[in-house]
Amino acid sequence: MNASTGPGGLSEHTADLTVVDVEVGGRPGRTVHIEGGRIVSVETTAVGSSPRGTDVLDGGGGALLPGLHDHHIHLFSLAARDHSVLCGPPSVQDRSALALTLATAMGDLERDASPSTWLRGYGYDESVTGPLTADVLDDLLGEHRRRPVRIQHRSGHQWVVNRSGLEALGLARATPSAPGIEIGADDRPTGALYGADTVFRRDLAGDLPSLAATSDRLSRYGVTGVTDATASNGPEELAAIERAVDDGELHQSVLMLGGALPERTGGPVSTGAVKLMLEDRQLPALDTLVASIRTAGQRGAALHVVTRESLVLAATALSIAGGGPHRIEHASVAPPEVIDLLRPLRVTVVTQPGFIAEHGDRYRRDVDRADQEWLYRLRAWDRAGIPLAGSSDAPFGQPDPWSAMSAAVTRRTALGHQIGRGERLTPERALNLFLGHPTDPGGSVRTVAAGSPADLCLLALPWREARTELGRHLVRATIRAGRIVYLAVP
Repeated sequence: MNASTGPGGLSEHTADLTVVDVEVGGRPGRTVHIEGGRIVSVETTAVGSSPRGTDVLDGGGGALLPGLHDHHIHLFSLAARDHSVLCGPPSVQDRSALALTLATAMGDLERDASPSTWLRGYGYDESVTGPLTADVLDDLLGEHRRRPVRIQHRSGHQWVVNRSGLEALGLARATPSAPGIEIGADDRPTGALYGADTVFRRDLAGDLPSLAATSDRLSRYGVTGVTDATASNGPEELAAIERAVDDGELHQSVLMLGGALPERTGGPVSTGAVKLMLEDRQLPALDTLVASIRTAGQRGAALHVVTRESLVLAATALSIAGGGPHRIEHASVAPPEVIDLLRPLRVTVVTQPGFIAEHGDRYRRDVDRADQEWLYRLRAWDRAGIPLAGSSDAPFGQPDPWSAMSAAVTRRTALGHQIGRGERLTPERALNLFLGHPTDPGGSVRTVAAGSPADLCLLALPWREARTELGRHLVRATIRAGRIVYLAVP
């Protein structure tokens, strides 16, 4: 061991590294040499060899994989969860539990924050106490109602603020035509806001949160790259991501989707498809959607689609607009006739297999039984020849790709029920959902080979053993551009 300034005696800052005794592509006893952040050779491990002038990591016979890539995540929202209060299942199941949660959080804020500091909640589900409004929130808050409160729906696409929150945002007297602001029968805002992330940041002078803890967490899962699919991504978010990478705060490479993003290619931060939201509360007209897809040009469009109706609209618009490759994000409900519409198109589906484990019991309760068989499908896309990639949609799902892989293999809910048995994948196929190239999700998988970037995930076991117990505990080390960014403590 030459350098000893990093984890486990390894330098965190070197891009020259030799990983010995690893399994590569199913072949044991391999040594991987890395220089300048790229793999320069993959060789048979020589007995008694001791490379000089470089750090050495003993793989202990574990499988060395390409680093995992989460093809749909929301970095800043995930980071913000560390400073927020869970207001829905599993810990908050009913009205009294929500009232207690809010009261406890308010007590903490009143000790440490000014009266104008917002309370931020997330994960609300209608099963707790029905539709949430400003008046319902104020009733729950009681004597604490003077503090502004905002709570995000579990879908991530709606916020509800209390009356003090509406006052703080200057929205207490919003007109019925105000975009993104729900107006009630009394011509007053109900407190429900859509597309409000930029509003909160602008009107509250809110800074984007640090990504350091989030990046470290992803590194523990073997994630070396992500696609940030936040629709509101723009120059401010791009600059913040670039600063986080330059400062060493963010270890992962990032492909950013969005609308008003300048072009970036190459390097650790790049920009990709234009994100288009197909929200069922107000679906766009077909000709409007076609025009938006065409305007995306060579960047392609990434269409947020979560219902049968929106998927039909997306397929129809894509068939008219042409171009591509495009992306369908989620494809939550995909009956056979709609899959047939997508077959001839240049489109990739980016879905979230982990939602079956995380939300499947709610789906069994709330989703029409006729649609449950079509939820978050996997094998159906393979059979149709439509490229498929995996993601977490964190923070709206858990940012652990291993739990998503496990769900793809078992299709079991938290309570052990199986949804869509015919959609199960092999462990190898489930892994490959997270091994695609960032700009070609669902295409050919990355490999550990000479000339490839040294973005790697080292497992504690050979693959033949790891495949039977998919879980984050398998990750022994994560290497990004030749640097060890995570090393498990023995």
